[in-house]
Amino acid sequence: MSAAPSGRQLLIYFSWSRPAEISAPLDAIEDRFPAIFELRRLFYPRFEPLADPARFDQGIAGFLDHVQKPNFAAFADLAGAWSGRPAIMIERTADDGTTTPLDDALLAGVDTIVVISFDSLRTGQTAAASEVAAVRRFLEAPDHLIFLCPHHDIGEAMAGDEGREERRIGEHLHHGDAAIPPRQGFGGFARSLLAGLGVPVDNRFGLRPAIAADGSPAPVDVAPGLDVLGLLDGVITFNLHPHLPHLERIGASIARMEVLATQRIDPSAAPHPFTQGGRTDFDALLQSRPETFAGTLLVSDATLFSSTAGGTDSLRRLWSNLMARPRRR
Repeated sequence: MSAAPSGRQLLIYFSWSRPAEISAPLDAIEDRFPAIFELRRLFYPRFEPLADPARFDQGIAGFLDHVQKPNFAAFADLAGAWSGRPAIMIERTADDGTTTPLDDALLAGVDTIVVISFDSLRTGQTAAASEVAAVRRFLEAPDHLIFLCPHHDIGEAMAGDEGREERRIGEHLHHGDAAIPPRQGFGGFARSLLAGLGVPVDNRFGLRPAIAADGSPAPVDVAPGLDVLGLLDGVITFNLHPHLPHLERIGASIARMEVLATQRIDPSAAPHPFTQGGRTDFDALLQSRPETFAGTLLVSDATLFSSTAGGTDSLRRLWSNLMARPRRR
């Protein structure tokens, strides 16, 4: 990264509704975030610094504030330092129920957007028609770029749903994360926005990525000649989050979006329905084709902007490339 700030303005938009997330009943294990007290029990002593209930909410609100959002703090801080302008960080719906839509007013003066679509599918977050229109206008500028970042969809319902329990057990054994329930899906806001923009994408499954011999993430495979913005220059790996989605292009997006990078699946992991179809990798980074929008739309997993799942040096290069990309007119 050059010493001169890029002057770019980043918006990080968490598309969850805090009231809908934190009010999830704790007696249901599916389709919700964990509470702090659950993490303390599962991963003792890792989360014991958060044990004091007088200082740290022990429920889901505490998880959002003291675990989830801090995962993205390194990206926000570095992006602000590189650009010379602090990143704007917004939660879609605040504790008091106030919603800040992704509209023209919020996007004014912004040239780079990262939507962290860590909204539980249970909460039904969808982009309004006015938000779709605002993002479409945003993408009319060649210099503008938006990342839409859902997360996994584990234990998704299938037509007929025969063998559901067996399939969910298989998925759980594949990723091997004891903190994940049999059913957990995120990214409804990103899905609805992508569909509204005419580039539908489903974030499917939770796949375990391959690990190199030294314990680092295995290298990603980048499609030759497609990285026109240089976002992946010097980027060798992504991360080792144990359950990453396959980003499946649907319908019109097959022609309007291209696969910029794939990530290999851990061959030592338990079998998964996706791998039984013959795939040894998954589509990890999508990019709009040049004729789709004047600007650039990318789709990745939300943890591509997290500092807690390994591969951080390589991810910092991606973040740097994003904030220092050349101006386009």
